[in-house]
Amino acid sequence: MTDLSLWLEASGALAGAGGLGLAKVRAPRVYWSLVGLPAAWGRFTLSYRSTMDVCGLTVHPSGLRAFMVRNVARREVQPVPPKVRRVRATSTGLRVTLRLPAGLEPMDVVASSERLRHAWGVHSVNVTETKPGFVELRMTGYDVLRRVRMPRKARPRDMVVPVALREDGTVFVRDYRKVPMALTVGANQSGKSMFQRNLVKGLAPLPVAIAGIDCKRGVEQSAYAPRLSALATTPDDAASLLDVLVAEMESRFDLLSLHGVSDLWELPEDLRPVPIVLLVDEIAELFLISSKKDEERRERLVTSLVRLAQMARAAGIFLEICGQRFGSELGKGATMLRAQLTGRVVHRVNDKQTAEMCLGDVAPEAVPLVTTFPPDKAGLAVAADSSGGWSRIRTPMTTPAEATAVCREFAHLVPHLPALDPFRPYVPEPAVDGPSLVKPVPVTD
Repeated sequence: MTDLSLWLEASGALAGAGGLGLAKVRAPRVYWSLVGLPAAWGRFTLSYRSTMDVCGLTVHPSGLRAFMVRNVARREVQPVPPKVRRVRATSTGLRVTLRLPAGLEPMDVVASSERLRHAWGVHSVNVTETKPGFVELRMTGYDVLRRVRMPRKARPRDMVVPVALREDGTVFVRDYRKVPMALTVGANQSGKSMFQRNLVKGLAPLPVAIAGIDCKRGVEQSAYAPRLSALATTPDDAASLLDVLVAEMESRFDLLSLHGVSDLWELPEDLRPVPIVLLVDEIAELFLISSKKDEERRERLVTSLVRLAQMARAAGIFLEICGQRFGSELGKGATMLRAQLTGRVVHRVNDKQTAEMCLGDVAPEAVPLVTTFPPDKAGLAVAADSSGGWSRIRTPMTTPAEATAVCREFAHLVPHLPALDPFRPYVPEPAVDGPSLVKPVPVTD
């Protein structure tokens, strides 16, 4: 009987250990909540002062404080670490708010982030300055980018679209009112199209007009046709569509001038035109020409794109430019256009020159990273902007069928814009009980 009970106890212990091991791989959030979080919190609490001292994140106390400690408290004067203001647990890690003492700056903590990561046994430590004198340590207990799971509260609203997850567990969003123009670059099979699908999926429920330029005969963007207000699939159609958008921008400027405001969002809601988001896939197709007779069309395209990038934000027209490469080798106007694209999302690229072309002017320290992304991790990218901040992100897996279903669900939100009606794409009837023989019909308002 004693042997049986020992065997049962040992079997239970082994089963529990095996379950935890399985959870660590298959359900890392569960493992972190049950095992990783208590262990990391304990290591942080017990070793905080000594870790900060070893990492050089302590300073000598002020003269008054040293005098009080030495003569009143009768204790040895020790270096002062940053003061812990708040410790908060999350489903992916720990958030620790620190008050920096005089003599330390946020970059000192950033420089020691790798040493802090190893000392406390977490996957990563990211340092963010919250306000002068305060930083937040965002620790993640596991690799949140291995299997991306967006938080449930991440919902599109007010021209803010959640599209990816950062390596610190926070959500990366495309905020069109803060970053109106953006450039997305990546090699084949790097996840660039998946990023665009997530973007369209988030834009579809919003009261916006979505226009697309896809010179690969629409193979990427034709799936979004139910929700698109315009789609151009050839360079000639793209030139015409851009001319219409420039004219729309100028008419909106007249409206702003009439009401004495300088921004679309300052207009009363009943007078405010609907925002327009233009998605350009493979920007190089608009710049490259095969013969001398195409030069005039290229000049139209480039001039219109540059004008929209420079001025369209105030009129509520936003650009999303995508491509595999984008730089001065595309010809006249490319560098001028790139300078207006504040947001940068760079997936895996094949050469350092492409990385420098897209990140060298905003986040040069991230340039080596995008050439080392593994090919089997599609969607992994570096997101940066002109402020100099950058982070690793990864978009969740979204299939073309999922994006198409969302576009069909919100097809009724396509706004009425008469200027874009000639470019409205045809939408075929969905197949029912086998292949459909119904010809595509135009969508009417």
